[in-house]
Amino acid sequence: MRCPKQTRRSLLLTTLATGAFLTGGRFAAAQEDQPGSSDRPKKGDLLVVSEGERVGAVIAPDDVKLGEPPLHAWPKDPNTSVVRNGSRLNEILVIRLDPGEMDEETRSRSAEGIAAYSAICTHTGCSVTGWLKSETGDKDVLKCFCHNSEFNPRKGAQVVFGPAPRRLPPLPLAIADGSLTIAATFVGRVGAQQPG
Repeated sequence: MRCPKQTRRSLLLTTLATGAFLTGGRFAAAQEDQPGSSDRPKKGDLLVVSEGERVGAVIAPDDVKLGEPPLHAWPKDPNTSVVRNGSRLNEILVIRLDPGEMDEETRSRSAEGIAAYSAICTHTGCSVTGWLKSETGDKDVLKCFCHNSEFNPRKGAQVVFGPAPRRLPPLPLAIADGSLTIAATFVGRVGAQQPG
């Protein structure tokens, strides 16, 4: 007689988990369908965490730690609260660096040593997800694992290894009311070179 109860319990738990998953998926889809969710990042937008257990949390400067891998983020309209996650081209890498190791251009676009770049590789448009030692040096770099392109975030995300034809576009940052905000639009075109 124990088996039927366990089976019903298992079925009930599976049903509840499936319902929660589908509800979460509908919520995410509804967020992406909101007017403005596909708009490009704008000056004054906040940055919010795009993955992990803190999804949707506004990023404060203290959330970005020196030496840690970059946070993945989306821009968020501070007036409408719409997260601009309707286009993968809006995903941003946010990283804290030692200002003494940054070139002048990178330092001028950063806020308290925090720099931001497009998370989309300029080679074929894959997501840049790696943070590891460079093939050509001893410092950690941003890496796209699709074709092994590497970008130096201390020097404007210039290509240091691999087939990417140009750097990751930087996104100038500022700090307002204790939160990271976008100070200007991406510097350069986001994504891969289009054929033709």
